[in-house]
Amino acid sequence: MATSTIFALSSGSPPAAISIIRVSGPVAHQAGRALAGELPPARQAAVRDLRSPGGDRLDEALVLRFDGAASSTGEDLVEFHCHGGRAVVRAVLDALSRIDGLRLAEPGEFTRRAFENGRIDLTEAEGLADLIEAETESQRRSALAMAEGALSKQIHAWQARLLELSARAEAAIDYVDEDSADTDSNLERDCGALAKELESWLAQPRAEPLKEGIRVVIAGPPNAGKSSLLNALTGSERAIVTDIPGTTRDHIDVHMSLGGVPIRLTDTAGLRESREVVEQIGVERARMLVDVADILIWLGEPEEAPDHRHVVQVHARCDLPDRGLVPPNSIATSAAAGTGLDKLAAAIVEHASSLLPAEGQLALNQRQAECLTYAASSLKMASCGSELVLVAEALRQARAGLDRLTGRAGVEDLLDALFGRFCLGK
Repeated sequence: MATSTIFALSSGSPPAAISIIRVSGPVAHQAGRALAGELPPARQAAVRDLRSPGGDRLDEALVLRFDGAASSTGEDLVEFHCHGGRAVVRAVLDALSRIDGLRLAEPGEFTRRAFENGRIDLTEAEGLADLIEAETESQRRSALAMAEGALSKQIHAWQARLLELSARAEAAIDYVDEDSADTDSNLERDCGALAKELESWLAQPRAEPLKEGIRVVIAGPPNAGKSSLLNALTGSERAIVTDIPGTTRDHIDVHMSLGGVPIRLTDTAGLRESREVVEQIGVERARMLVDVADILIWLGEPEEAPDHRHVVQVHARCDLPDRGLVPPNSIATSAAAGTGLDKLAAAIVEHASSLLPAEGQLALNQRQAECLTYAASSLKMASCGSELVLVAEALRQARAGLDRLTGRAGVEDLLDALFGRFCLGK
């Protein structure tokens, strides 16, 4: 439990119409009274004059008080909703800094206290961090569901079932005679059923493509129009375009959003044999990127396209007279005229939809998936166990995996990194 009282600006940087300054900790109410006089009843807003410890009037602000476990941090908390000018905010923060027992909060410290005081669990904290960093609509929806506790509720349901299974295993150990056939015949079956449920969650699309963007790689031979296509899709001159083969020597990444889907669009060097050392390196990197691409946009001949699960065949520069007929299942595009770009974008979004969680579906990040994998593996061991003592131990390990998932155990090493992602007043 934290013993110091912290304060920080919790809204955007001034100037703004309103700025919110939060104070949380054992002497938060005392600090609130030092600036605002009598505080309003808990969870009720009241207008107060804010004054410095020396008596100078700082601002007229809306003041809210929250008590102990009922606050967002699980501690006594006061919020000052003051005018958002730089001078006002600076004056209020300076006044708070001169009150004994108060210090400026570290990045993410308000949220960390909420976690440490049981107001949120680790999955909700991770969702909140992702929500702050969300840049697309799909990222926002997924992060909001996680921050609001959708995964936490599911985990609590699994934990309740695990506890019931553990109780049955312990009862069988304690009360059933070794020579008796009257054991819990359904225990192994029920362990296996829960293991399969966890495995079904693990088979769903993960959070990383949603967070980092679907990697869409544009590939093909030199002078196929790859860089021109990247510039056209992004609406900016991000890649150098010339008629000289081999102009693109290294890949170029552009983060963008297509239809609310986060995309990491990559232009690559033209694929060909070359004796030039720098170009050889670029070609080798291009081949590696083709191998790891989530979606491949291929601008070469259809029969030369790499074997890829999600390939979009593009007939680029379709406006040129020497380009010939559009091959079957290819999208005709012209970066110069804008032809086919909407159709290409729609094809990319369609392929991406199968790689991202469906609407309303929760997506596990790598840490969460590892914890759930451990719990599922332990449950499978329990479902195959012939010795009740071993079954009980496997169930204990499964519970430990879910405890790590929610942050109740074994996560001390990652807390600093997680809460360091938050801004100062969060």
